[in-house]
Amino acid sequence: MSTLIGIDDIRAAAENTAAHVLRTPTLPSPGLTAHLGVPVTLKLELLQRTGSFKPRASVHKLLSLTDEERAAGVATVSGGNHGTALADVAGSLGIAATVVMAESAPERSKAAVRAAGADLRLTPDMDGAFALLDELVAGGRTLVHPFDDPLVLAGHGTVGLEFATDAPDVTDVLVSVGGGAFISGVATAFRALRPEVRVWGVETEGADAMTQALAAKAPVPVRLSSIASTLSAPHVSQLTLDHVTELVEDVLVVPDADAVRGVLTLAEQAKVWTEPAAGCLVPAALRVLERVGPDARLGLVICGGNVTSSDVAAWVRRFDATPFPPRVPVEV
Repeated sequence: MSTLIGIDDIRAAAENTAAHVLRTPTLPSPGLTAHLGVPVTLKLELLQRTGSFKPRASVHKLLSLTDEERAAGVATVSGGNHGTALADVAGSLGIAATVVMAESAPERSKAAVRAAGADLRLTPDMDGAFALLDELVAGGRTLVHPFDDPLVLAGHGTVGLEFATDAPDVTDVLVSVGGGAFISGVATAFRALRPEVRVWGVETEGADAMTQALAAKAPVPVRLSSIASTLSAPHVSQLTLDHVTELVEDVLVVPDADAVRGVLTLAEQAKVWTEPAAGCLVPAALRVLERVGPDARLGLVICGGNVTSSDVAAWVRRFDATPFPPRVPVEV
């Protein structure tokens, strides 16, 4: 059993990162409220620096490094958003960064890493990316792990700290899950500040490393096939598994097609442009409402919006996707 982080770790992260990241808006969504038939509040992390929540942990981790660790340069592995964030933050702090991605990573993310001045290394798949990361760290680079680091969890937990403070009426909070650091931090904050709130994780089929780890009671390797590259961790860590086991109500898995339908629904009803890693929250919300009943007040953490119109158009064609219909029929 790993040692779980606590609210003091998250508060320290909030103080450490305040000058470098945005306190993103927490707003009610009239459109989704009408569409789902219950109050819905959004935490808009897609408005964060680099378009996702990821800079919070990158800032917190990089500011913790010793002079020797900074001088060695940092290395990480990413499906897209983490690498983009680390490259951006490292560049702003004058730290050399190497980011390893699979060749299938979004072209937009690759371009952003290069534009930030980081060294981008590509491998055939994510397993190869993690293997190359190990080589870079063995060669002297300073590791910034995307999810197996208490400082990373605490940095991401600042989202939960803000959300729990700014949305005191929510009963159920939905958070996307990749390697599990994000939901671990958010759930830690809610358990400390609002222990009655249920926190639900959401994965997509083909990127369900946490669900498989929960079933096995240990991190296990998974075969990745989801279009949600930013959720596509080939495994979780014992650290994140322990947090999710202790703090999260359940982890729901939705098909890629439904994640795309969620992207369209968020665009039409909430007026936000999101990636499938956030779109998957919509079908999961429908399932949560089936389980908890009509008195729920939902909070959705909109984790990122780094997707192109061409990407979305291609997915719509591939899945013949349309938005979800209103949960509560509209009277005419």
